[in-house]
Amino acid sequence: MQRRFKDYAIISLKGLAMGAADAVPGVSGGTIAFISGIYKELVATISNVNLSLFKTLFSKGFKAFWKQANANFVVALLSGVIISYVSFMRLAKYLLENEPILIWAFFFGLIIASIYFVGKQIKTWNMPVILALIIGTGIAYYVSSLPTMATNSSPFFLFFAGAIAICAMILPGISGSFILIILGAYKTLSDAIHDIDVKKIALFVAGAVIGLLSFSHVLKWLFKHYHNITLALLTGFIFGSLDKVWPWKETLTWHIDSKGIKSPLLQKSISPFSFEGDNQLLFAITLMVLGFFTIFILEKVGSKKQ
Repeated sequence: MQRRFKDYAIISLKGLAMGAADAVPGVSGGTIAFISGIYKELVATISNVNLSLFKTLFSKGFKAFWKQANANFVVALLSGVIISYVSFMRLAKYLLENEPILIWAFFFGLIIASIYFVGKQIKTWNMPVILALIIGTGIAYYVSSLPTMATNSSPFFLFFAGAIAICAMILPGISGSFILIILGAYKTLSDAIHDIDVKKIALFVAGAVIGLLSFSHVLKWLFKHYHNITLALLTGFIFGSLDKVWPWKETLTWHIDSKGIKSPLLQKSISPFSFEGDNQLLFAITLMVLGFFTIFILEKVGSKKQ
């Protein structure tokens, strides 16, 4: 695929959007990749990392290896994702603690639009496709309703959390950051990034690489053999995540850590009109609309490039 510098700059911008989405627990960077038209190339590129790729390096040289690995695409996308994820994680933490309704409103609008754009790519509707949609919705809803585990910072656990979370990060609708919260590893990772703890970050990245290389082969096979069913399952994942990102919540139980800091453990969605002390309804609706049209812009850019 012949690309110019401008094309790679756009891929980096898509990476920035993916990283920002993945930093927010409840939103998936995979959704952004799908809508912006780079999802299948991303999965195919990751799954092509195998022994034959490294044989090319030794037999044909670095230039052939770089081309076969689609490395220009990887570098452009990954640079955007990493810069955005590391920087936005701090901003996301602040917004979730201080302006939760507004940040969730934006991403709720974003996900509503995502359901339409992912779902419309299903070419044929039949019973297996409808069943896949229902199953995907049920899985995502169940995962998003799971209570948070206690924080765990053991090396092996962080490696395991990286492998699991990265699989979720490339699935539209299932948030990798939320999986980290459920596993009790989100705070450990955010602290490691804040403190530049190289050992913990390296363990997480190692787990993420192994998980990503393994899971990408499964996704590539599913798209090749069960394209419509896979799309329906992914659409269900996105639809099932709506409850998690609904802006107005009532906290049922709280978690208090060893430092005495309270955080919501179990929440339920409520009507914005029954939310006490809410004077942000108009602003929240505006942000929902903004999130909705953000996806339209990404989809338009993605379809033009395809």
